[in-house]
Amino acid sequence: MLLAIWEFLFKYPPLVFEKGRLLFATPLPWWLLATAVALAAFAAWSYMRGRRGLLLRDRAVLVALRTAALALLVLLLFRPVLQIPVAVPQENYLGILIDDSRSMRIADSDAGARGAVVQRGLNPEQSRLIEALSERFRLRLFRFSSTAERISDVGDLTFLGGQSRIGQALNQARAELAGVPLSGLVVISDGADRAEAELNASLLDLRASSIPVYTVGVGEEEFRRDIEVRRAATPRSVLQGTSLVVDVVVAQNGFGGRTVPLVVEDEGRIVAEQNVDLPLDGTPAAVRVHFTASEPGWRRFTFRVPVQEGELVRENNTQEALLEVRPEPHKILYFEGEPRWEVKFMRRAIQDDPQLQLVLLQRSAENKFYRLGVDSASELAAGFPRTREELFSYRALILGSVEAGYFTRDQLQLISDFVSERGGSLLMLGGRRSFSEGGYAGTVLEDVLPVELDGRSGESFFTELKVQPTRIGLEHPLLQLSEDPDSSRSRWATLPPLTTFNRVTRLKPGATALLVGSGPGVPAGQIVLAYQRYGKGMSLAFPVQDSWIWQMHADIPLEDQTHETFWGQMLRWLVNEVPGQISFSASQEPAAVGQPVTFSVELRDREFHPINDANVTALVEAPDGTAQEFTMTWTGQRDGEYRAAFTPHALGLHRIAVDASRGDSVVGTGELGLQAVEDDGEYFAAQMRAPLLRRIAEETGGRFYGIDELARLPEEIRYSGQGVTEMERYDLWDMPILFFLMIGLVMGEWGYRRKRGFTLEGSR
Repeated sequence: MLLAIWEFLFKYPPLVFEKGRLLFATPLPWWLLATAVALAAFAAWSYMRGRRGLLLRDRAVLVALRTAALALLVLLLFRPVLQIPVAVPQENYLGILIDDSRSMRIADSDAGARGAVVQRGLNPEQSRLIEALSERFRLRLFRFSSTAERISDVGDLTFLGGQSRIGQALNQARAELAGVPLSGLVVISDGADRAEAELNASLLDLRASSIPVYTVGVGEEEFRRDIEVRRAATPRSVLQGTSLVVDVVVAQNGFGGRTVPLVVEDEGRIVAEQNVDLPLDGTPAAVRVHFTASEPGWRRFTFRVPVQEGELVRENNTQEALLEVRPEPHKILYFEGEPRWEVKFMRRAIQDDPQLQLVLLQRSAENKFYRLGVDSASELAAGFPRTREELFSYRALILGSVEAGYFTRDQLQLISDFVSERGGSLLMLGGRRSFSEGGYAGTVLEDVLPVELDGRSGESFFTELKVQPTRIGLEHPLLQLSEDPDSSRSRWATLPPLTTFNRVTRLKPGATALLVGSGPGVPAGQIVLAYQRYGKGMSLAFPVQDSWIWQMHADIPLEDQTHETFWGQMLRWLVNEVPGQISFSASQEPAAVGQPVTFSVELRDREFHPINDANVTALVEAPDGTAQEFTMTWTGQRDGEYRAAFTPHALGLHRIAVDASRGDSVVGTGELGLQAVEDDGEYFAAQMRAPLLRRIAEETGGRFYGIDELARLPEEIRYSGQGVTEMERYDLWDMPILFFLMIGLVMGEWGYRRKRGFTLEGSR
């Protein structure tokens, strides 16, 4: 409607004024211009000379109106025109790129599926668009998803492509049309591009080549009724039997205020189900769901919301995650500086957990140690490790009540490197000889710990603490004492107090407190459990010295498992995500069938120094038993990183076995699991992305259109200014807007004088 009004008033579409250059077709002699100026001056003099009843404001208004009318008349006598380059008919090419991905099957409007709407708009039997374009340009049609290819007509579209890569499609079309006069490219899509970096590079090239891109948006920018499981944040691997708390984001529109179930399945077996109260329309719901990874091996976990009545998209109600559930034991070194009950009850808490191997080194006298859980007689025979290889063989380190002065400077640095370079976890327990009281202020471990040390070495301190979780701690998987969050919260409120010898009240920036305590001598509150990331690893502070009270207090029933649950989850958390000598990553997880995927390994020796000169091979075994072997090459971009790529052609789990060697010696072996699925990424965040399509058009000098504006394309693309063009001139002097403006100025002067009661002589 607005465009029609514009063209009625100004004769031409806005693009003509945007692209055109203003000229005057009839230059007038100087004396005519001087006459016009003299008339304007006379009008001003006639009104400005002193006349009875004329205020200064009245004179100014009347002078302005008459001068403007004279100026407009002079302008029309000059005959203004717009000069604009126009594409010569049949001398230029136009590339039309049509999105052929699965998201074009979504029926989010009354007109039907997006693809059907596009086919009707481009079908010569149902629309004149192609005919109108063909009258002016030589057309080349392309369909695109992950790649682009030429098609003869819109009947070749299938809308089965796995993903939209607009940048690559533009590059391929431009390459195929290189060497011919090109007026521009047209992209008809919902904008669901999944390769932003590739698109950015393509737009730079198009802008440098002055090739405009005209984008046509298909679909709705907001779904009326849809639920989408947008994200499920899971670790890559966990120990068998680990209780997981997974954050799931459920987005929705049209179902605000409803309650829907969230179901978690392990290879099709339901392991958890939780109701989700959906907030206001358009607001995502963040849900924390609890379940246990009980079966070993590579496990496919599914997080889904059952399809609700009236949903537009059914395929986006599910997210999948592949987890490696590891059954093998993980070694933890616990170094204790003095005999105390904490040792006994911590070992008892995990004695039935086959995935945790707690190796105890307890100082019994000077240079004498008590060892438990070692694999050989030589392990830790000389006391605390003095080499990287010996310490780095463990995944986590617990320091009990042992003073900093026991360690050499090299050993303290070794512990710091264990966390920052090896990626291990460090837990410091409270005691008479730990934290500030143990002299750790001023050492390299002060930087590693998540709490501030105040340097009060040797000072006596003791207090009783009532422990409670922080707001973050209540939701953290470490502190879930039962499967029901409400029961867990209630249990924390009833636990007996603990005691501490360490005054720890300040948290470092970036650290997180999970437990805090209150008691005499700590009016600001005591930090009871805190953690932070440090380098590749993690450090924790637990400055209490008798958590065993949660097992042995008179108010604790014999069958109560609070202490066992707490320490089992604590130690599992310490080792869960600690890397081995070989760590894996993939460019896309899960992988899409038929799409190339790059996988990388980071290789380190027994001292966890990166290795750049190893021979690394990868054997990829498909679900059907077939296998391919690849040689992985060092990337040269990052120390220890090797990379290879393959294309999965079958649905299901692909096992990637990696072997690394140096000469005749084996450096390490490992396995990566990669799930290959039908590429349904197009169905997530599948609303039409108008901002992206507008950006493509604006950055290349094109224009953005809605699907209902396709009829404007033939007329407006001819003004792109690219390819073979000729100059055309469009008269402006006879635009209706100028006629109305002239009448308005004249009538405005007359109306103002009449309203103010002025005669021709200026009196009332």
